[in-house]
Amino acid sequence: MSNFDYDLFVIGGGSGGVRAARLAAGLGKKVAIAEEYRFGGTCVIRGCVPKKLFVYASQFSEHFEDACGYGWQVGESSFDWKTLIANKDQEIDRLEGLYRRGLETAGAEIISSRAELTGPNSVLIKATGQVVSAERILIAVGGSANPHVALPGHELCITSNEAFHLEELPKAIVIAGGGYIAAEFANIFHGLGVETTLIYRGQEILSRFDQDMRRGLHKAMEEKGIRILLHEVFEKIERGPDGRLIAHTSAGKALAVDQVMLALGRDPNTRGLGLEAAGVKTGHKGEVLIDEFSRTNVESIYAVGDVTDRVQLTPVAIHEAMCLIDTIYRDRPTSPDHDMIATSVFSQPEIGTVGLSEEAAAKEYDELEIYRAEFRPMKATLSGRPEKTIMKLVVNASDRKVVGAHILGHDAGELAQILGIVLKAGCTKDDFDRTMAVHPTASEELVTMYQPTYRVKGGERV
Repeated sequence: MSNFDYDLFVIGGGSGGVRAARLAAGLGKKVAIAEEYRFGGTCVIRGCVPKKLFVYASQFSEHFEDACGYGWQVGESSFDWKTLIANKDQEIDRLEGLYRRGLETAGAEIISSRAELTGPNSVLIKATGQVVSAERILIAVGGSANPHVALPGHELCITSNEAFHLEELPKAIVIAGGGYIAAEFANIFHGLGVETTLIYRGQEILSRFDQDMRRGLHKAMEEKGIRILLHEVFEKIERGPDGRLIAHTSAGKALAVDQVMLALGRDPNTRGLGLEAAGVKTGHKGEVLIDEFSRTNVESIYAVGDVTDRVQLTPVAIHEAMCLIDTIYRDRPTSPDHDMIATSVFSQPEIGTVGLSEEAAAKEYDELEIYRAEFRPMKATLSGRPEKTIMKLVVNASDRKVVGAHILGHDAGELAQILGIVLKAGCTKDDFDRTMAVHPTASEELVTMYQPTYRVKGGERV
């Protein structure tokens, strides 16, 4: 009989923690999972899911415009922010309920409280002051938005968390950052009729994405009317005499807006977690350091998801949790596979991508074949919308294996999921060439680019 209160104690009720708790409980283990806020974590409560709902809402303004080219006479339309917020909240409540019921059905004990480590096998439940023991402990507390405390006036700004709960839709907003969150929210607010500015310190948005995707999205956003300021940062934020915010930039600009949003990355949520008391080592950002099987330097403690700062994506956290359960309870040691992860930026147009960018592949392979198509999608012909679709395949010339696939265009995220399977299977360009096209579709370009647009040798285009 075990000398511990629990076989597994999970700290954090996000996607990774819930999956681990549910699977372990389903195997007959005595499991508890503690969450101080709401079950579902960042993704469900204040991340991917409500963000995607906002994306849908913001697209209708263009849908109404496009309908005219197809013969529809659309009457006067208006948007009600409070209705969107209320309906979004109702859906999030429903999803949280599903997470809770899944845990209960599996037999896991739900603890609605913050939990902190007090040792290698002990946890303090803050709500009750009780200390419980566990044979194994899983840290799955995710990350939190970087508040950028060095910025004077940072307390006047919002992050993506607050963006989901604003009482009023701002008339003007400036968003700092150049990653997923910044690009997506810039398009969301613009689509809802907000005067939107994006400010980023780098030379182009979306670092680490393929250059064609980055430049293509930048151009599309500016054509829509989103203002993008590069090589600039905030120097201070202050409240103006009229109550609006004034964002002062390093280029001497003073931007008067209703909201300033900081989308400057996310940090592992480990502060005050008791890692020192348990002897768990962390990295320079506070991330929990783990081995290839998600185990920390303390034999009884594991970590998955964003708190490890490996790949900050919800499906990755779930995958890591599943691998962990295989390792510790199914006698199948399994290391998470982080190769060829498909992902999408739900900007407008979307980016869908899997594998290496041209720039990254050029550093890894001696010679590349690049297949690239840029065209106006069929849907835009009658609507008159100018935006372009870009499709790109990066191929290792020596064995013809497709090592990267990148799409900018409508439904690119859906295509990225399918391409993820294709590239994971190791398909070659010859496999693409042998595949019949589905016509008329935008995606048929993926199998009809027979000749390389150009080659890359020694890192240089030829």
